[in-house]
Amino acid sequence: MADTVEMTTPDPFDAIVDAPFDSALEERYLVYALSTITARSLPDLRDGLKPVHRRLLWAMRQLKLDPSSAFKKSARVVGDVIGKYHPHGDASVYDAMVRLAQDFALRYPLVEGQGNFGNIDGDNAAAYRYTEARMTRTALLLMQGLDEGTVDFIPTYNGEEEEPEIFPGLFPNLLANGSSGIAVGMATNIPSHNVAEIIDATLELIDNPYVEHERLMELFRGPDFATGGHIIDSARTISDAYATGRGSFRVRGVFHAAEAKDEADRQAGIERLGSGQWQLVISEIPYQVPKGKLIEQIAQAIADRKLPILEDVRDESDTQIRIVLVPRSRNVDPDLLKESLFRLTDLETRFGLNLNVLDASRAPLVMGLKELLQNWVHSQIDILQRRSQHRLDQIARRLELVEGYIIAFLNLDRVIAIIRGEDEPKPVMMAEFGLTDRQAEAILNMRLRSLRKLEEMQLRQEKDELLKEQDELEKLLESPARQRTRLKRDLNALRREYGEDTRLGRRRTRIEEAAPAVEFTMDAMIEKEPVTVVLSKKGWIRAARGHMPLDQEFKYKEGDDLAFILHAQTTDKLLLAAENGRFYTLGADKLPGARGFGEPVQSMIDLEAETRIVGLMVHRPDGRLLLAATNGKGFIAQTAELLAETRKGKQVVNLKDAARLIVVREVDTGHDHVAAVGDNRKLVVFNLEEVPVMSRGQGVTLQRYRDGGLSDARTFTLAEGLSWQMGGKGERTRTETDIWQWKVARGAAGRLPPQGFPKDNRF
Repeated sequence: MADTVEMTTPDPFDAIVDAPFDSALEERYLVYALSTITARSLPDLRDGLKPVHRRLLWAMRQLKLDPSSAFKKSARVVGDVIGKYHPHGDASVYDAMVRLAQDFALRYPLVEGQGNFGNIDGDNAAAYRYTEARMTRTALLLMQGLDEGTVDFIPTYNGEEEEPEIFPGLFPNLLANGSSGIAVGMATNIPSHNVAEIIDATLELIDNPYVEHERLMELFRGPDFATGGHIIDSARTISDAYATGRGSFRVRGVFHAAEAKDEADRQAGIERLGSGQWQLVISEIPYQVPKGKLIEQIAQAIADRKLPILEDVRDESDTQIRIVLVPRSRNVDPDLLKESLFRLTDLETRFGLNLNVLDASRAPLVMGLKELLQNWVHSQIDILQRRSQHRLDQIARRLELVEGYIIAFLNLDRVIAIIRGEDEPKPVMMAEFGLTDRQAEAILNMRLRSLRKLEEMQLRQEKDELLKEQDELEKLLESPARQRTRLKRDLNALRREYGEDTRLGRRRTRIEEAAPAVEFTMDAMIEKEPVTVVLSKKGWIRAARGHMPLDQEFKYKEGDDLAFILHAQTTDKLLLAAENGRFYTLGADKLPGARGFGEPVQSMIDLEAETRIVGLMVHRPDGRLLLAATNGKGFIAQTAELLAETRKGKQVVNLKDAARLIVVREVDTGHDHVAAVGDNRKLVVFNLEEVPVMSRGQGVTLQRYRDGGLSDARTFTLAEGLSWQMGGKGERTRTETDIWQWKVARGAAGRLPPQGFPKDNRF
């Protein structure tokens, strides 16, 4: 028995197909990709819907959730959708339904929600057991004609129900509400547009199939987002994007102060508070930017001192957006504040255009505006033809019955006699009066009430009307010109419902090229205040407010002392030169206060712990520095080329072996000579023109040594003599005018300095 079972059980290895792995994977992945593209992520050009949205609205129609009916629980709708039409997760279906109801997400909402359907702050909707929904008037227009044979119905996933392949309504949903989605290997991103402008461009295309793209853009203009905003790109940029179906737009929020008394202030978003104080009001934000996130960005920019000219941000929104910005002082330039917000936050974003849709054959294709409108017009003409043919078929069936009824009325007594006298009256009537099976059956099913005289008159009138309608429909089907005229008539009727003078149809997004941006640096955003910068020998830096005496005593950590002290402004940049030849940049406004010992400079720049700072100065854009190393080589550097943009600094002086940068001195205007002194106490003076100006390198030999290296160097004016600081307390200096004896060519060994020269060999 066991042997029998073993013999009859199929071997599972017999089902294994020997095939190359790459071809098998390619075949299966292609099926998955096509399913994602055509049945999930890309909208259909004809109704602008993805399958999940179409099934949601179809389920709501089956539940009779039209605008005049009562709301039903969202859970009921979601349950029907996932049970009958769309076997996916309930969360994804409900999220899609929520978006259809959000007036800040959809330009023309297709679902009317009751309850918490989320908000523009970015908060999520309540669970579907708490919310209720029904369709909007726009959704009804999109589905208009479903019962008139306009579209094909296809079986649902389990074959138990049917659903429409597309919606036949005249509402141009694809462009009106837009769409976005990511498929496999492709994506789509279509903004919303104004229905009146879409119809205007479509009417122009119907009248002139060879219309130029530029003419269409004069009527079409561009996106019209649900949240308004301001598109600042040029008309040419927008037109080029729609010509190809790919591009992007820069979208900004709008400053508008509705309560301002002055019209200019109102348009600029400025509210005057008295005493010269003012505040800015944001009334519209870019599409798809959560208001809460935008306010967080602004607040973070304030906290990070990226917006030092802004004091505070407040959210005073109710049903209308109102974000209030308080400047740090009344002297702040409003345009500068706006421009800085556009650069630092999502108050300016970029919306990418990708007109990737499924055409009538369900093939994905990126289309330009004209091609897209042409395809949509073609689909609407097809729907018009199908509707007309469907109505003709109905008329033919009704005429057949009406003509039978009229025959019955003309021979009423004989018909009654046949019905009363015959066991099988139907074939007798058909033979005697030439009736069809349907006509005879209809006569037999007539009510006695229908035998009144008035009914005969109504039947003759109905026949005349049906014949007239039949004639008109036949002429319509035979004439493409009539079809275009009918489509134009229907489009004009729709335009009146969504015209510029209606609440829903009024354009929200302003399209106007922005004026050139206000050029500014971060310095312009820093409030200018005097500070005294102190750097210790061990690298601790601080900035005391105000210009304090440079000989004032400051406290230092044990074993530390003063290295550099100077006056600056908070708007200044400080240049730090390290002995390894690198230059670093610090903003004076970024320095810690002077209440403590400050902070290690290594916490602000990438400086090795044992590397000494040999120079600290305020950056002057047109300044020059004499740079020299211990090996006696040096050059002149332009300060404009020394600013470093990162913490790593900028390598300026190239050093070899054990050489160190030792001299960093400013070259004053009028200086014409260089004095260099070595460790061997030899002094040399030569012309400044002999020192090259370089942006980076080792430089040239300033002084030649047999032993030791360079101790110090500086520039001076020969006619005024060479000065050096005397020893002892105070700032006593000595000047030697008779310095011609030491003047030689650059690179000489030099001779002993004048009597009284400092013993440390430094100027």
